[in-house]
Amino acid sequence: MLKRALLSIFLNAVALIAVAQLFDAFHLDGFGAALLASFILGILNVLLKPILIILTLPITVVSLGLFLFVINAITLMITQALMGSTFVIEGFGTAIIAAIVISILNLLLNQLMKDTMKT
Repeated sequence: MLKRALLSIFLNAVALIAVAQLFDAFHLDGFGAALLASFILGILNVLLKPILIILTLPITVVSLGLFLFVINAITLMITQALMGSTFVIEGFGTAIIAAIVISILNLLLNQLMKDTMKT
């Protein structure tokens, strides 16, 4: 369980670094900041995200689940606020695009790791 959580934090940090490389409006001060951001995101995803999902369930259903990217962007913005100048996202639009890209990268990285661990 702990190994899986640490791997998830690491893979999320890799995704954050990749997004920072892709977008000029998304800044991270190195891999350490990415690991910390990933850890904070993990905590927010466990504690805050379920509450946000329940509160926004009607709009999430109407948008066919696309509003979940907005919730992910909100958690990114909260993480950014908690980390100060080591993690900066310039605008909510950037956060939404970053949330989409991070979701896709995490999906791919987790699938790759799952396939690698089977063999």
